[in-house]
Amino acid sequence: MHIPPLDPAEVPDPVAVITGGWSRERDRALLSGSTVVDTLADMGVKTRCVDLADDRQDLLEGLEGVTTAVLAIAGRGAEDGRLQGLLETLGVHYTGSGVLASAIGMNKIHAKTLVTAAGVRVPSGTRIDPSANTEDEVVRISRLLGLPVIVKPVDEGGSIGVRVAITVEALAAAVSDVDTGGELMAEVFHPGCSVSVGVLEGPLGALHVLPPLEAETPNGVYSYAAKRGASACDYYCPARVSPETLQSLRRQAAAAHRALYCHSYSRSDFIVTEVGEAIWLEINTLPGLSRTGNLARMALADGITYEQLLAHILRGAHTNRRAHA
Repeated sequence: MHIPPLDPAEVPDPVAVITGGWSRERDRALLSGSTVVDTLADMGVKTRCVDLADDRQDLLEGLEGVTTAVLAIAGRGAEDGRLQGLLETLGVHYTGSGVLASAIGMNKIHAKTLVTAAGVRVPSGTRIDPSANTEDEVVRISRLLGLPVIVKPVDEGGSIGVRVAITVEALAAAVSDVDTGGELMAEVFHPGCSVSVGVLEGPLGALHVLPPLEAETPNGVYSYAAKRGASACDYYCPARVSPETLQSLRRQAAAAHRALYCHSYSRSDFIVTEVGEAIWLEINTLPGLSRTGNLARMALADGITYEQLLAHILRGAHTNRRAHA
């Protein structure tokens, strides 16, 4: 994919880099935000850092006079369509996907329904009923999915709150977990390797799929702790899978991007089973933008520098999100 260098004249006005926020992914967002601010400044782009966690008046003042915003942020309140809706109301162009894709992509149950219709393979799963008796839910889930299962929040990113339940007792503890602050779901646990696939979308809608990235972790689970600690896992790009599996990963990532009406860029996460089957887990409509993040790793393996990646993302703020819906 050819990405020409960014001419500062393309963005004559200050760009707001929206970061921080109040979700459990705040640390990830701040890392992305500081990296984006520094890099754009080095590229000759005037920037203004805006923390979504600021009070409403400070937030609006930070966006005053701004026509373009880079969303270096993730999690609830930022990646679920609410921030995108605010910016559209204010008439501010923004990077990444729109309101629809953000809202659906953040809800793993609804996202799985749509991508399945597009031919993407997903793990069998079920929503956990918070009003049901815990013992009854454990029996229902065990009969429906068997053990072990993965229990995770429906609308969190970054593998936050993911738990592997191998026994009935562990499943009961996960089902009754009240620390997530939202709905929970259970899925069949497929042993295998964790693989991410980035997708870049050109201004005319053509998709460019980046080389899949494999993350090898000590226990085989790509958890929030593993993602935050570079020493906790080893990365391989392209992933160490067969050519047939690589093709399947690329096809399914592109299909998921299309099915969910994503825009400009996205990152799909998969598990590749021991027999080489690629199973889609979730989509990230605002992948982390640090230099060592998964999207940047995949781009670099494809010959795309971090500066080129940011240029592509920034240009995407000014294209029509409704053109391909």
